[in-house]
Amino acid sequence: MADAALRLTALAEELLGSPLQVRLRAWDGSEAGPPGGPVLIVRQRRALRRLLWKPGELGLARAWVAGEIDVEGDLYEFLDRLAGHLWDRDTDAGRAVHPLRDPRLRAAALALLKLAGPFPPPPPPAEEMRRRSGRLHTKRRDKQAISHHYDVGNDFYELVLGPSMVYSCAYWTDGGTLEDAQRDKLDLIARKLALKPGDRLLDVGCGWGSMAIHAAREYGVQVVGVTLSREQAAFARKRVADEGLTDKVEIRVQDYRDVKDGPYDAISSIGMAEHVGAVRYREYADTLYALLKPGGRLLNHQISRRPERDEDAYHVDEFIDAYVFPDGELAPMGSTLATLEDAGFEVRDVEALREHYALTLRRWVANLEGHWARAVKLTSPGRARIWRLYMAASAVSFERNRIGVNQFLAVRTPESGASGLPLRSRRWTEGD
Repeated sequence: MADAALRLTALAEELLGSPLQVRLRAWDGSEAGPPGGPVLIVRQRRALRRLLWKPGELGLARAWVAGEIDVEGDLYEFLDRLAGHLWDRDTDAGRAVHPLRDPRLRAAALALLKLAGPFPPPPPPAEEMRRRSGRLHTKRRDKQAISHHYDVGNDFYELVLGPSMVYSCAYWTDGGTLEDAQRDKLDLIARKLALKPGDRLLDVGCGWGSMAIHAAREYGVQVVGVTLSREQAAFARKRVADEGLTDKVEIRVQDYRDVKDGPYDAISSIGMAEHVGAVRYREYADTLYALLKPGGRLLNHQISRRPERDEDAYHVDEFIDAYVFPDGELAPMGSTLATLEDAGFEVRDVEALREHYALTLRRWVANLEGHWARAVKLTSPGRARIWRLYMAASAVSFERNRIGVNQFLAVRTPESGASGLPLRSRRWTEGD
């Protein structure tokens, strides 16, 4: 009798303590759960062994990357329904007591163990980053983490990001294409920094060179862009040469902590501070402050998380840490602002772009899904699945206000107090 889905649903509801919000189809063809909407497909029993070995997010992630579980139907709706089981619970699934050690859940866990088949579980997928050397957020370890994320092929990133090659939140004004919105975001940053011909701009975490090229081409700025990814740097240098801007733009493979040729008139840091880590964030702010001339401006564009009731309880997302951004950390918006001020900056403006990032991520997912076969060929089936899940889940997180993204405009205000900012705030919006 094909009843694996019914048994799985009953066990899952007992373990979760609530009705399962999605329909489930098991490896024997059986189905159970609420009709309509997306379906969670458990293709192989060994997915259950992964979940019992690593209950919560990491076990699910390993099964997803390996192709042992899948979703039929709208992935966003599935993740939104799943949020009630994973995100909205009082206890984080990734840190909960193992069900075999919980007397209330042991019987259900043992039944699931019997259904899962013989142990041990299969090894983690090859795409998982497991070996990390050195202390957290040292230069050596940061370089390993950046390489894991960015050195997976420029062709793959171009497929996902589109021609703009901008890997951060776009700025949506009057509709238009993703490329239009990314151009508008770069121009918004340039206007906030008040760039003008002859200025020196440091672009920290310059990616594939989009901000550097835009600032040099449209504003006549001299730009130094730094990245730890050799693949990014090679791609950016070629783009700079193709644009005829080699006299204005220098791309370096360099840690921002090793930049010594200040002062700069302006610094842009777009989607880079998430890699810095809590233990290094004050050092990051101090370093950028020291690299700016008096009156110079910093534009820090950074993803934020909601503050925890107990900040000591915060931990890095297991799936993202293992497969996407190793060692990445998100800080609450208030913590970032306070750290910038502690370093000496005068923070003059904070703009929240949360909904903009949700729209951007949905466009990236559409790009990936529209070129799925090529994405798999350029990387691996597991890597393509990682990116589809990561970007779709991130879009839902932004939409649900679990995470946000903010642009902080800060000034190294001189002792005279002359910030150089206009009396009427946000004059840069006149270009919108």
